[in-house]
Amino acid sequence: EAEIKIMRELVIKIANKVQKENKVKIEYMVGTMIEIPRAALTADEIAESAEFFSFGTNDLTQMTFGYSRDDIGGFLPDYLDEKILPTDPFQQLDQTGVGQLVKLGVERGRETRPNLKCGICGEHGGDPESVKFCAKVGLDYVSCSPYRVPIARLAAAQAAIRG
Repeated sequence: EAEIKIMRELVIKIANKVQKENKVKIEYMVGTMIEIPRAALTADEIAESAEFFSFGTNDLTQMTFGYSRDDIGGFLPDYLDEKILPTDPFQQLDQTGVGQLVKLGVERGRETRPNLKCGICGEHGGDPESVKFCAKVGLDYVSCSPYRVPIARLAAAQAAIRG
């Protein structure tokens, strides 16, 4: 929470200086990535200084499960075969664990700042089931790799139609 306050002040100071020097006015927002479980749990405090949250679901998944993306290939096939995991958590958002941290982060953040913009970035933003979950918990946007954008747009449209 202290870090975002310090960085917000720095961003505003530099932005004001640049705008004054160039005689321009640029609208911008100061926000933060939410990539560790503690950030989701303290989102109400973080939202005092942040105007948007971008949930980094790849890192949040890694830190929540304690799995390294580099090492999961060695045991993931067995975990999937034995039904320890229903899907690869780096391809489809784990809605009962990581997803609940996202949901909680959004709720707590918006308790402090009702107009807080929230979204996710990472490969989950291109997975239809993950996009559907994001719509359900009130995220404003998803982002993903360029090749997954058509899938993400279709999934977002379907989620909006289905409510």
